[in-house]
Amino acid sequence: MSKDLPNFTIRQLIEAGVHFGHKSMRRNPKMSKYIFTTRNNVSIIDLNKTKDLLNQSLKIVKEIAKNNGRILFVATKKQASDPIAESAKRCGQYFVNFRWLGGMLTNWKTVSQSIKTLQKIEDQLADTEVGFNKKEKLVLQRERLKLEQNLGGIKNMGGYPDLVFVIDTNKESLAIAEAKKLNIPIMAIVDTNCNPDNINYIIPGNDDSAKSIKLYCRLISDAIISGIKENMIASGIDISKVDNDSISASLNEFKKSESKKNDKKEIENNDLEKKKLTVKKSDSQANDEEPKESDKDTGKTSTEKKSEKKLSNKDDKKSSGKKENKKEEVKVLTKKPTKKTTKNS
Repeated sequence: MSKDLPNFTIRQLIEAGVHFGHKSMRRNPKMSKYIFTTRNNVSIIDLNKTKDLLNQSLKIVKEIAKNNGRILFVATKKQASDPIAESAKRCGQYFVNFRWLGGMLTNWKTVSQSIKTLQKIEDQLADTEVGFNKKEKLVLQRERLKLEQNLGGIKNMGGYPDLVFVIDTNKESLAIAEAKKLNIPIMAIVDTNCNPDNINYIIPGNDDSAKSIKLYCRLISDAIISGIKENMIASGIDISKVDNDSISASLNEFKKSESKKNDKKEIENNDLEKKKLTVKKSDSQANDEEPKESDKDTGKTSTEKKSEKKLSNKDDKKSSGKKENKKEEVKVLTKKPTKKTTKNS
């Protein structure tokens, strides 16, 4: 294992209870290759395989964080909700720990609109100049609490994550299905009763013990912090003054600066695209305004030819009208006078 990655031993895994699986009657046959043995009808996970796969997962997490990637922590069970939120906040990442709303990834447009409403409510409550009644304040606070529970961990995410870290794949099956639909890689703690098919990076282990969940969260957050520190060093920032306690604040500042740079690049790219479109439009208009070969010979523009066509059409109509009047006059002249009938005396 490299020195930059967080260190752990098999003894720490045993003390945290990572090796305990579910009863053998609840075992998923696809997880049999990760099981060492069974004792008292309980499956025992092979910790050598867990250690190797966990090391590989930590390397992947570190690389994603080094490249300014977004990592989403997902765990809605009671024993995992607090550790997930703490570890995500510690490393400046994003989390869902209350309830996974349907379409949280696949219907990101509507979710982003509700995040905007949450931010508006927070701004309204923070503004002291605006005077609200007690009832109005209570209504706003209740709405804010509801939105904060569901969307508070992803309100600053700003787009799709680059990796989804899941605890308990059976409970978070909806999140896994949405991530798979969007081709987002999934890293998960997979217990003996779970299906490992849809998971890109499998970590076999106990997903029910509070100690084991805290250990996973600590290792993942440490790997993310080490990756972001390397990125900060590469960008020329001095990390010697940064402590582990104030790491989240420094990470947020660094992310803001990086996001501003990315926004500037996007604006520049959009300006270039707009310029290209205007040039294309001007070229097409110039081609349309150029006289055709017949116009070049006569020296007349297309607008002059159109006006001439209109005048010629008017003359044709007038001439046709005159011809019709002449025909009517001729018919009147050629009519024979009717003979008057006389009665016999």
